[in-house]
Amino acid sequence: MKYMLIMRQTSADVWDGLGEIDFGTMLETVGKFNEELIQAGVLVAAEGLSDVSEGVVVDYSSEPPVVTDGPYGETKELFNGFYLIDVPTIDDAIGWAKRMPLTGPGFKTEIRRVPSIDEFPQDNEWIKKERAWREATGQL
Repeated sequence: MKYMLIMRQTSADVWDGLGEIDFGTMLETVGKFNEELIQAGVLVAAEGLSDVSEGVVVDYSSEPPVVTDGPYGETKELFNGFYLIDVPTIDDAIGWAKRMPLTGPGFKTEIRRVPSIDEFPQDNEWIKKERAWREATGQL
């Protein structure tokens, strides 16, 4: 089963505390964790996100949708990046999350299962189209 480990911080200033950490040291720490995931054969994808000030929010509560620049003052927690891993159980996903680099006060990891296409009605026209696309692009 696939699980997404979503890296979150509890406020926009949590990264400020990491300012003392040498960037090369940080890359080495994250790189070693990535290598462990790769060697274990569980890593599907992993990406970090740019600073929140570079992002926007599209709010669909009005017509037309409203686009707001970041940072987002009312946001209490920010999504920083993710790992997508393929492990047998949520307990395995939790085990990997407990080993994540760059943790401590102000950081959290949310774990969400990613349903496979096989869990959706296979006779649905849109599922058939998606399955065909996935097969054509080598994703199945």
